Amino acid sequence: MAYRYGEFNDGPDPLAPPYDVRAALDEMGDAILSGSTPVHALRDLLKRGLPGAQDRRGLDDMLREVRRRRRDLRESGRLDGTLEKARALLDKAIGQERAELFPDPSDDARLRESELDSLPDDTASAIQQLTSYEWRSAAARQTFEELRDLLRREVLDSQFRGMRDALAQPDPAAMERVRQMMSDLNDMLDKDAKGQHTPADFEAFMKNYGDLFPEKPRNLEELIDVLARRAAATQRMLASMTPSQREELANLINQTLDQAGLSDQMRRLGEALQARRPDLAWDTPDRLTGEEPLGMGDAVTALEELADLSQLETSLRQDYPGARLDDIDESAVRRALGRSAVDDLEALKRIERELEEQGYLLRRRGKLELTPKAVRRLGETALRRVFSSLDAGRRGDHDQHDAGSAGELTGSSRPWRFGDEQPIDVVRTLVNGVRNGGVQTESGAVRLSVDDFEVAETERRSAAAVCLLVDLSYSMALRGTWAAAKQTALALQALVASKFPQDAVQIIGFSNYARVLQPDELAGLDWDMVQGTNLHHALLIAGRHLDRHPDFEPVVLVVTDGEPTAHLMRNGQSAFEWPPSNETLELTLAEVDKMTRRRATLNIFMLAGDDRLKEFVDEVARRNGGRVFSPSAERLGEYVVSDFLRVRRSR
Repeated sequence: MAYRYGEFNDGPDPLAPPYDVRAALDEMGDAILSGSTPVHALRDLLKRGLPGAQDRRGLDDMLREVRRRRRDLRESGRLDGTLEKARALLDKAIGQERAELFPDPSDDARLRESELDSLPDDTASAIQQLTSYEWRSAAARQTFEELRDLLRREVLDSQFRGMRDALAQPDPAAMERVRQMMSDLNDMLDKDAKGQHTPADFEAFMKNYGDLFPEKPRNLEELIDVLARRAAATQRMLASMTPSQREELANLINQTLDQAGLSDQMRRLGEALQARRPDLAWDTPDRLTGEEPLGMGDAVTALEELADLSQLETSLRQDYPGARLDDIDESAVRRALGRSAVDDLEALKRIERELEEQGYLLRRRGKLELTPKAVRRLGETALRRVFSSLDAGRRGDHDQHDAGSAGELTGSSRPWRFGDEQPIDVVRTLVNGVRNGGVQTESGAVRLSVDDFEVAETERRSAAAVCLLVDLSYSMALRGTWAAAKQTALALQALVASKFPQDAVQIIGFSNYARVLQPDELAGLDWDMVQGTNLHHALLIAGRHLDRHPDFEPVVLVVTDGEPTAHLMRNGQSAFEWPPSNETLELTLAEVDKMTRRRATLNIFMLAGDDRLKEFVDEVARRNGGRVFSPSAERLGEYVVSDFLRVRRSR
């Protein structure tokens, strides 16, 4: 057998590697970690496209191409080309007839000239009157037949794309075949309306007339869609003309169909199509602004494509509630932009689908949410970015090697010593017994001595109770620091989960009230549009977390851009006052003192330079002994993570 190899050009590359949805999630993460919601982040990703080896186009690229195509179509010509050409051929035929009559001095010639002089101005009426006229000029007769052939082709082409080519030559057998096709088509639609249509009926129809339908519909519904869109475009063409043009062209159409014996069949078809597809814009004007006159079939094709592009533009924008990529009609994309655009769209759909199927996104009540798996991934991404900005020498490790059963296995072993609590390394112990001659030959048992025992080495890691207090007040959004605070919280959560699993971490958000933030809500978290910075309440919650872990080393980190302006009253209500009241400051500092007695050092990351904030944090540092940092928003994560690592190493 012979094989031939070449470029694959009919669909997506079957050998291309699948797109990594984790990379897509990281692309979304850039927007999410900057404060965007998951639904907006996904929408932005789909609009931008998929970077990388496949370099798929996004919705914005397709949208620009659709708009360019619409602009080109509108400037492609004007709608009255058939009328103009029909008038020109009519005038030519009349001129040729007059030239033949002029030399003839007979009364018959003058009578014929009088009949030509009395023709109505309306082109359709003039053609109708000349249908029974006996032409003297053979050239005029040929021109008039050319006019009638033109109208027949253009009228049928306006209803059936490609019919103009099928009727290029005047052939009575071809017209009879068209009449039979129309009759069979209407009979098939009637059967379908009664529920009697079968796929075999459609196959038989396409076998007989498939060459008249270049769109190659695969079933009756696709055929109806093709015919209905074209019929609606014809109606829009008439609606887009001036009243006089509309009347003249409509008369020409009706007259041509009458002469071809298709009036009744076309009326039946039009009624059936409009009943099947009432959603199409049947009578909405849509003008073309070009200078080149278009034939009726070409004008209808342009208007049909404009309608397709208009609907495609709406679906590509994806700016309506509940918008999904499945709303985009692939056949419309193929018609407007080609097969490669369909492949790009399918790649985008696959990303959206895979993100949900692989457990990164969850659609709940029409709302898109990140799953805990996705939040972990985004936290790891944020942590990698933090570590990429840290000097290698500042990372270090914090392991404390010691004996104890609570440690983690290192993979090595050592001889057992009195008092060891590590697990026995059974394999090494038995091997030592065999080597030392402890095998009982009769029973096969191994006799062990004290010197044979080995234990698995472990390392004990110090455990910490970590509290990260993050300001959620509206001022964080106004100053542009909220996104950095969220990235920092995600990075710290990922660091503790991966490097310090024995630690107990709690992230607390505070505005007018404070609340514990769960890891899976961090990425989609938004600021609170309320007044109040209730650090007092946040310290109360943090204190309870530390008290639940009395044997853990306390680590408390505070990220804020303002001094406390609210406190929690005895009745559980929040009291706000600005400038801060003495009661708010006293209650907050009282909680700071409690933290000091718990041996918890408060390190504060100050994201603003207000004088009152500086005075407050200086007082906290004086009472507690903690440190004060003033990082830029871009370096907040680096400061918090490096300080946390410093504290953990020192512990």
